[in-house]
Amino acid sequence: MVDPLVIERKKLFEHVASHLEAQILSGKLKPGDQLPPERDLQTRFGVGRPAIREALISLQKAGLVELTNGARAKVLMATASHIFTGMAPAVRQMLSTEEGHRYFQGARLFFEVGLAREAARHATATDLEALATALEANRKAIGDRERFTSTDIAFHFELAKMARNPVFIALHDQISEWLKEQRTVTLAAKGQEKTAFEAHKAIYDGIAARDPDRAEQAMRTHLEQLAVTFWQQRTHD
Repeated sequence: MVDPLVIERKKLFEHVASHLEAQILSGKLKPGDQLPPERDLQTRFGVGRPAIREALISLQKAGLVELTNGARAKVLMATASHIFTGMAPAVRQMLSTEEGHRYFQGARLFFEVGLAREAARHATATDLEALATALEANRKAIGDRERFTSTDIAFHFELAKMARNPVFIALHDQISEWLKEQRTVTLAAKGQEKTAFEAHKAIYDGIAARDPDRAEQAMRTHLEQLAVTFWQQRTHD
């Protein structure tokens, strides 16, 4: 049997959190503002300290407030990265299954194919220079697994930056983190570093030629090859 006190406490902290969230979203509480002291919040809402603490923690997980020991909670300026902060546990659970891995491979394919097309259509000379620099760093890192991994991520990051959308940058960072195991397993395959570099070069060439179809196909071929290699490596292990 569920303890009714637990249910009531949950309702209380959710009520407090919802009220404070509404004040933040309406602009009554602005980024940088401190929330009232916890004792004042207890008096205002007629609840105990545990409910206030739970409410503040839930707002912290949502990326709306910052909690620091010994200081009052402070309203944060929302950033795109906060969108994905609370997703990590659910993502880890999904990636514990083969089906979850395939779902995320598909999501990455859809996302990065779009980035490649946009880059081919809108990249500036400065963008292309930065991408070429990232590509050269990737080439020089062949044979050094750790450096190759970081330059691999950096190459794809340049494509996310070209979209000039902070949500895409945050999503790229999260996908890179979520699929870290897939990158590690795939790069362990013999000759994969060189294969990945050649794929990156094909992507760059498509973008530099201002050919969205070519850039898209190069990215699609790259990510599909990575997926096949990942599952082959997992089977061998």
